[in-house]
Amino acid sequence: MPGLYSERSQWYLLQCKPHQDDRAHVNLLQQNYVVFHPQLMSERVIRGRPQSVRESLFPGYLFIHLGGNDNWSPIRSTRGVSRIVEFNHGPATVSEDVIEHLRGRCEIPESQNNEPLKPGEQLNIVRGPLSSLEGVFLSSQGSERVVILLQFLNRDQTICVPLSDLERQHPSLQINN
Repeated sequence: MPGLYSERSQWYLLQCKPHQDDRAHVNLLQQNYVVFHPQLMSERVIRGRPQSVRESLFPGYLFIHLGGNDNWSPIRSTRGVSRIVEFNHGPATVSEDVIEHLRGRCEIPESQNNEPLKPGEQLNIVRGPLSSLEGVFLSSQGSERVVILLQFLNRDQTICVPLSDLERQHPSLQINN
């Protein structure tokens, strides 16, 4: 089986045992493997109260970075790991571009690092087709999108944009009269 594996380092897909993604992740890290476990923050009602929780983007799966010189055999016996996912009698590889895209998607936006956005708060659009425009926060739509009011084409427009495309206006940019 070692002959099937690539000599250069690549990302591969691992399937975990049911509800053991975190256990597999920790155990692989303890064995000095490079592992990526994409997770997102989401809002859940727990015991009647809304709370932010981290959830796996792909429940039951992890990505591992391996090369031809890495020891693959301990992976199968790692607690929490079920198997290396295979297609056409070889391990399933994942391109570096896909991993980088997932890393960017799973980063916590700056506006979530601090306090939640408040209605009426001024925001700058920093990515996407409307970048460099300014808007006013109206409401959240889930944990990743927000509704903002935008002055565009001489009209007030209500649009929904990804939270990751926005930044709060810095106090130094706001003009106080």
